[in-house]
Amino acid sequence: MIAALEIKTTPVLRSRLQELDIENVPFGRYFTDHMFVAEFAGGEWQSAEIKPYQPLTIDPSNAALHYGQSIFEGIKAYRQPDGEVAIFRPFDNFHRFNVSAVRMQMPEVPEEIFIEGMRQLIALDKDWCPVHDDHALYIRPFLFASDNAIGVRPSERYTFIIILSPTGPYYTAPMRIYVEEQYTRAAPGGVGYAKTAGNYAAAMFATAKAQKEGYNQVLWTDAFEHRYVQEIGTMNVFFVRGNTVLTPSLEEGTILDGITRRSVMTVLDEMGYSIEERRITVDELIEWYKNGELTEVFGAGTAATISMIRELKYRDFVMEFDTDTWKVAPAALNALNDIRYGKVADTHEWLFSV
Repeated sequence: MIAALEIKTTPVLRSRLQELDIENVPFGRYFTDHMFVAEFAGGEWQSAEIKPYQPLTIDPSNAALHYGQSIFEGIKAYRQPDGEVAIFRPFDNFHRFNVSAVRMQMPEVPEEIFIEGMRQLIALDKDWCPVHDDHALYIRPFLFASDNAIGVRPSERYTFIIILSPTGPYYTAPMRIYVEEQYTRAAPGGVGYAKTAGNYAAAMFATAKAQKEGYNQVLWTDAFEHRYVQEIGTMNVFFVRGNTVLTPSLEEGTILDGITRRSVMTVLDEMGYSIEERRITVDELIEWYKNGELTEVFGAGTAATISMIRELKYRDFVMEFDTDTWKVAPAALNALNDIRYGKVADTHEWLFSV
């Protein structure tokens, strides 16, 4: 364990920032000048450094490539009115990251590595953080096995890295979502609640199939009956019925405990909406829609922020929504943006200044 984190920093000689228009870059395609790297070996964290962003040298027998011991997080930092940069709820991501690490039989990352490494990295590359609304600096911490050996067992060595990427909106228009009832994302007792790479790999086939039909993503259902909705591929999901906002329960361990999900529930509760976390069936959604009670469906995630859903398809039944008339999702988005960009007082202490 590194008692007092000392980070060796090697800055680039010339920034690549001048080569990009960071207000107009696609999500996840361009990365800042530096990255943070820490190594775990011999049962302890042994080094930490910030160095120029560069390719990794990976042995063909790398354990993560063969057995999938790899987890990650998604976090964002936002430009503040005074020109500084603040990270949104990084300690919540830190705790969730280590929940994933425990489930995947990986070492927990100490707070001084995760948080302080992130802070110093962003401080060095903060000029990369965009200034426009709906833009942010996306933060990707990840941990992977780094043993060079083939054999089904937990690795003894691990590499923790943080990279940064300037980004605009993930989705630029209301979405079309297909309710998936053939393929399964997660089952009770599995790793659905962990932010592990394999969850996303397993989802790609069904998602690609839906995208060929013109849909953006799939809404996953439970593994046994395919009756209960769970989450959308890149975000948690919310349903608005009157003054009540419903979202699937986390109790079965099949759904990611989204930080944006928690934030949405908090701000909507403060606005006077009733929040329900419970199992929700597709049949309920259809009944509410037919009765005119289901008025809004939206997703919430770090990358996606809050994304409105204009169409939800289950088998041959299509639910369509006029997103221009919505009140709840826009109100939640505006409330979160006001906090993230420092336009209102941060009474929840969600912002962490760099």
